[in-house]
Amino acid sequence: MSSMPVRSPAQRQQALVRAQEARAQRAAVKAALSSGHLTARQALERCSADVAIGGLPVRVFLRALPGVGERKADRIMSTIGIAESRRLRGLGQRQRSALLEWL
Repeated sequence: MSSMPVRSPAQRQQALVRAQEARAQRAAVKAALSSGHLTARQALERCSADVAIGGLPVRVFLRALPGVGERKADRIMSTIGIAESRRLRGLGQRQRSALLEWL
């Protein structure tokens, strides 16, 4: 059985700072999507290179788009066959293409 790594207080603090920065970046991406400053196509094209975009769960990405609510996001994901836990960077090329066609 593996145990959690032992980290020093400084290492824990660094991890907390990195996590906070990642959350702030994802929030900025969601705001850009909802305001229209970033399109779904642009986000999907950048998700491999941009850690903040790639780290977004697909459901959160869809819900950030104007006109897409919880039910529509669920319907899109089940139609395309995207698992609930999938993040944008984890989508295959076919899933990305299907998602772009749907949107």
